[in-house]
Amino acid sequence: MFKSSLKKLCSSLAIATMLVGVSANIAIAEDKKPLKIGFVYVGPTGDAGWTYAHDKGRKYMVDKLGDKVKTTFVESVAEGADSARVIQQLARSGHDLIFTTSFGYMNPTLKVAKKFPKVKFEHSTGYKRAKNVGTYFDRAYEGRYLAGVTAGLMTKTNTLGYVGSFPIPEVMRGINAFTLGALSVNPKVKVKVVWVSTWYDPGKERSAAETLILQGSDVLTQHTDSPGVINAAEAKGVYAIGYNSDMSVYGPKAHLTAIVHNWGPLYVAKAEAVINGTWKSEDIWDGLAENALDLAPFNSEVPQTVQDKVNAVKAAIINGSLHPFTGPIVDQSGTTKVADGKVIPTGDLMGMNWYVKGVDGKLPN
Repeated sequence: MFKSSLKKLCSSLAIATMLVGVSANIAIAEDKKPLKIGFVYVGPTGDAGWTYAHDKGRKYMVDKLGDKVKTTFVESVAEGADSARVIQQLARSGHDLIFTTSFGYMNPTLKVAKKFPKVKFEHSTGYKRAKNVGTYFDRAYEGRYLAGVTAGLMTKTNTLGYVGSFPIPEVMRGINAFTLGALSVNPKVKVKVVWVSTWYDPGKERSAAETLILQGSDVLTQHTDSPGVINAAEAKGVYAIGYNSDMSVYGPKAHLTAIVHNWGPLYVAKAEAVINGTWKSEDIWDGLAENALDLAPFNSEVPQTVQDKVNAVKAAIINGSLHPFTGPIVDQSGTTKVADGKVIPTGDLMGMNWYVKGVDGKLPN
């Protein structure tokens, strides 16, 4: 009887040990499940601009992290109610981290985040955070200032053209930084702006560029997402400076350089933070010094003296000896917005809603 009981006990221990082993294997398998990451894009991935740059960053992350991550993206999602539905669907389908990549996704992201407190959200260009919602952007205005220096030195008519999407703070910062950069090397320049009320509409963007050319602009730039402005400049024999990515293929003669976003390293860092359990809600606003953005290679049309000047200004921004929004800065009415020697406060940058002196035109209502 004792032997029988001992056999039963040993058998039970063996089964228990086996079950523990099975449980451990299941736990290890679960630990190896990839982090599901979703991306919501405002335009098509082939726009050559904003969405293209974000998707390039996604691919960079996948290349670096391999089977640790599994990504999904939804492109051409309209801002507003449509984006809320898409973001919610990603959260419901088991995505652990969701990047929403347009300003108009801010409130929809916050709304969905309340319903899914275990999901981490990162919103690009926004200013509202929550416990499970962080924000990120780059200091694109630093690149805009360099673009302005380039344009100010390359123009012959002293009239520069800017195609704008919507008059929100990030776009206003870009216009003003571009203008200040141009004025820093050429006090005769003026900047004309045409608003298109869209992020991505190649035809509309090209038409706006053509209007600016008719108004005498011989160097154009944009805060829109297609290469329409570059196409127009190439066709009309003027210069242009791209945005979001290197657009030189769309205007080999016209394209002087471009402000290029570098989202990949940030996406890697945020994914690793979720995997390691160190993710936190924060505002990320890196610039040239952190390699969050850069200029594309210069066209051979840009003289070496101009390239040297732009690179010197870039170095000054990186080492902190120059801030693009250092006073004195006055607005169109002549009111001093930043005193001599002072740097504009971050809060004022985030809420910028005025033109600097040198912008020719009125803000839309």
